[in-house]
This record gives sequence, C-alpha cells and structure tokens, in this order.
Amino acid sequence: MTRLGKICTSCGRLTDRYVLFKCPSCNKTEIVRCDECRLNHTKYKCKECEFEGP
Repeated sequence: MTRLGKICTSCGRLTDRYVLFKCPSCNKTEIVRCDECRLNHTKYKCKECEFEGP
C-alpha cells in the first residue's frame, strides 16, 4: 500500500514513511511523525492544545 507524503509535525519535512495519530491530550489534531523523528525522540507540539510529546 502506497501512502501519499505528509509533513512531519516535528521536523516539517515531507515524508512518505510516517505514523499518524490524534493528539493524546485533546484528540483533535492529527500528529504526523516521520521515522527519523520517532527514532530520535524529537519533540512535537499540538497546534490545538499545545501538548508536547516525544
């Protein structure tokens, strides 16, 4: 299955290797995490509620 590219919430790069999930705090915003940011535990921030996670 081929997925279209998404912009990583952490690094801002376009990637086709990512995970996508709702913010664990507000459950409103989609968080996109590229493989590299996930492996490096790069922080992300929800645009809706400003929750920060690794």
